[in-house]
Amino acid sequence: MPARRDDAATRGPARAPDARVRPGPAPADFSRPMTTRTDSAYLLGDLLKNVSRSFYLTLRVLPDGMRDPVGLAYLLARAADTIADTALVAPDRRAALLTDLRDEIERLGDGAALSRSLDDVTRMQTDSHEHVLLGSMEPMLALLRAQPDADRASIRKVVATLTSGMEFDLRTFPDEQSGQVASLPTRDMLDRYTYLVAGCVGEFWTDMTGAHTRAARGWDLPGMREKGIRFGKALQMTNILRDCAKDLRIGRCYLPDDVLRTHGLGVADLMQPDASARARGVLVDLLRIALDQYRDACLYTLAIPRRFVRLRLACLWPIMIGLETLELLAGHDAWLALAKPAKVPRKRIYRIMASSLALVGSNTAIRARMTALADAVNARLVAPASR
Repeated sequence: MPARRDDAATRGPARAPDARVRPGPAPADFSRPMTTRTDSAYLLGDLLKNVSRSFYLTLRVLPDGMRDPVGLAYLLARAADTIADTALVAPDRRAALLTDLRDEIERLGDGAALSRSLDDVTRMQTDSHEHVLLGSMEPMLALLRAQPDADRASIRKVVATLTSGMEFDLRTFPDEQSGQVASLPTRDMLDRYTYLVAGCVGEFWTDMTGAHTRAARGWDLPGMREKGIRFGKALQMTNILRDCAKDLRIGRCYLPDDVLRTHGLGVADLMQPDASARARGVLVDLLRIALDQYRDACLYTLAIPRRFVRLRLACLWPIMIGLETLELLAGHDAWLALAKPAKVPRKRIYRIMASSLALVGSNTAIRARMTALADAVNARLVAPASR
């Protein structure tokens, strides 16, 4: 299941992408319109592959019936994320464009007026694939209209929730280039935020599993939706803790004020040279929350019948990569240093994926691996940070 930031550390059921804020280089010269393909095979094939990065590996192993609705939801969320992260556009306008996108999806519009509104934002994209993505709004909305009623309703719901989370970012935090930093006030607000940008994807993933596979035949769907929500929240908490240093530099502190105060800290303290050591208690508290959420992610995976190998793999990969990321964070003596992110190397990710093939058909093997990974995190939490 994917969390909103689409990177190799947490892929599985979307916050769609690691399309982070792009304040830097001047826009590329896209004065000549780029070719936009309108057929669904291109949108859900080459375009999706080009903009989804590592999540495409997860999409490829999904059962056939799930692949198209999940892929389309990802494309629409990724387009929204691209708008939200275009720092050359004022935050208020980005938020307004997200509202326009959500309204167009809700009313199943043709996207023509929206495309015109997005024209300058489209031309600002320095990544040619994102340029094509924003230029494909009309065919993506046409594909949405062509979906079966139940899938269309689920896609509209999850994209509406995700865009609400993106608007929350834009309206809560200052302009990325302002030099100011704002924080979330409470742990409850953090929990709500992680639902908006990732937990809702676990809910959507569960509904798609129930609608398109026999894997959910014996499920208690309301209970599985709750586990799916916590699965998504676990992935987003991992992203938040791993990316904390980078987010602070663009004015965003997702570490809640009430947790910081418990450890005698304020937001300004997180920017100091000794911040990683002083905020160690904050990291430990939030890692324990994430670990608890990963336990539900494991139960979610075990509830998928063993013969549904591809669906299990799509859940196993982000759990295993996410828990290894937590282990790196738990042992990191400079987790708030911008130059030293806790990131699982790509070669290690491929080894994790390969090793999962030996686990996927055995509940006992999955439990043992998940327990070992969680124990490794806990061992780091009680030992002094070492790197």
